[in-house]
Amino acid sequence: MTTAPGKPSTELVMWLRGLRELSSAATSAADLREVLGLVASTARALLGFDFCGVLTPNDAATELVITGWSGLSEEYVNRVNADHPIGLDSTSPSARAFHTGEPVHIRDITAEPGFTPWGWPAREQGYRAIVAVPLIAQDEVIGTLNGYYQPIHTFTTAEVERLGLLANHAAIAVTSARRLDELRNLNESLRAQRDLLTRSEQIHEQLFAVTLRSGGIDGVAQVLTGLIARPVLVEDAQGNVLATAGEVSGLPDAHSRAATPVDDAQSAKPIQVPTGDAAGRHCWVSTVLLAGEVVARIWFPGAPGPLDPTGERAIEHASLVISLEMFRFQTGIEVEHRLRGELLADVLAAGASVPAQVTARAARLGHDLTRTHVAIVASIAVDDDAQRTRVYRRALTAVADVARSNQPRPLAAMYRGMIVVLWPIPEPDAGTGVDQSAGQTDSIAESAAAVHRAVARVAGGSEATVAVSGAGHRTHQQGYRAARGALDIAVHAGRAGGVVTLPALGISGLLLQLDDADQLLAFADRTLGALVRYDQLHGTELMSTLRVLLQRRMNRTLAATELHVHPNTLKQRVRRIEQLAGADLGDPAALAEFSTALVVRDVATQQVSRLQE
Repeated sequence: MTTAPGKPSTELVMWLRGLRELSSAATSAADLREVLGLVASTARALLGFDFCGVLTPNDAATELVITGWSGLSEEYVNRVNADHPIGLDSTSPSARAFHTGEPVHIRDITAEPGFTPWGWPAREQGYRAIVAVPLIAQDEVIGTLNGYYQPIHTFTTAEVERLGLLANHAAIAVTSARRLDELRNLNESLRAQRDLLTRSEQIHEQLFAVTLRSGGIDGVAQVLTGLIARPVLVEDAQGNVLATAGEVSGLPDAHSRAATPVDDAQSAKPIQVPTGDAAGRHCWVSTVLLAGEVVARIWFPGAPGPLDPTGERAIEHASLVISLEMFRFQTGIEVEHRLRGELLADVLAAGASVPAQVTARAARLGHDLTRTHVAIVASIAVDDDAQRTRVYRRALTAVADVARSNQPRPLAAMYRGMIVVLWPIPEPDAGTGVDQSAGQTDSIAESAAAVHRAVARVAGGSEATVAVSGAGHRTHQQGYRAARGALDIAVHAGRAGGVVTLPALGISGLLLQLDDADQLLAFADRTLGALVRYDQLHGTELMSTLRVLLQRRMNRTLAATELHVHPNTLKQRVRRIEQLAGADLGDPAALAEFSTALVVRDVATQQVSRLQE
């Protein structure tokens, strides 16, 4: 049939319609996959291919995969893409067309030796001829348009040119579709971010409202449980539970939580950690920081998996609000520590009688200074000056928590660089006629042990030493001096760590309970004065030599080794000591006198030092 003059041919009409559809697709709401499918179906309809496909690089730009097709089954496409993708570094027709930017066609693939690696897809689909034309947009090859014939087919120049023309329009449509796809994704991302910000603001308002109505950490935990639909446990830096919400029995216990390594550098970001149970389950933990210091952790179960972005925002906001709550709590604790520190300083400076106004001020804070107290002094061996203040602050808070449960309440505060506690003890009941000194001694030991446990728990790897006075001191000041002296003597003698009592120090503990330092020094000077003055005048080390000899039970070999001197040098020092003191170090009575004098001198020196503070 001929075409009437002035009318376009049927084929031309089909081409114009096909190109118009591609142009419309470029600006339509269709997604990229629909446009790629339209490109393949248009090429198949206009050029009569048995099958048609559009191949584009994968995300890694290492392979060409079929992303649009016509005449091919989806199952076949998925198998090819999964099992036999076309490598961009291969010699396949598609790869060659992609790299050269020129059409590549094969009349009969069975006669093409280089096509052997791709024989399986050809046999599966049943085609013999193939043509691959590059899709070029703005001088960039973005893929290939492939046509397949089942029988052998010789591609003419006109056919290839028409396929190239179609490919040019297709490239424009694909590029436009990609741009629209990117814009749609961007819009969706912006909407998601807007929704997340809106929800984040709502979450912040919910959690902040808890703070405004003084709901505390318990209130924060309750709201957070509702937001993430999981139980929550909040603990402080020492592992003490601050709040729980929901059924938390599936979370690790205190021992397991303490043994679980947590990367605190992640801060509020939840991280997954193993629970250590036989089932191999996991949980999530978020660290709460305040001024760079860990103050709390939020634990919640791992099931049913990671939180969505909204849940993560809820954890982050909860971490912030808990940090504010901890700051408010710490501020109150610091004010309390300061008030009690001022009170303790006034009590210890009062001497024999505490003024009535100080006693009344103590009563308002829950302390009864009219009761008998023992003094407990605690020190922590912290080498890092930057950490010392932080460690002592935590330790004092821990001691104050222990003291809070006792009535009347013990007075605990920092005093002259150490933790000092005036702890009330039971008064003997004079009416019963029963000696209650044993029970009083037990009470003193329990109090000192409780303070040591609190300090040691916070001190971690640092050595904690606690010394306690007896109950026989007439004033709080005397009790403090005795406990402080006991602690200093124990540390000086290498007995740091644990609880130090006056009876455990033997004669040193007995002498610490005497308040006349002048008489003690006079006794020591009668035995050791000549040695002390000789060392001062001549720069010798007779006193230190005598001390080491007594500590080593007069074993001169061990003493010389410890003093880092030759045995002959030690022998000369011993002779000089005996000459100055007018005594024989081989005489047991003389050794006992020297040993006692050294102890008395140490105790008196400690007492003088305490009086001069």
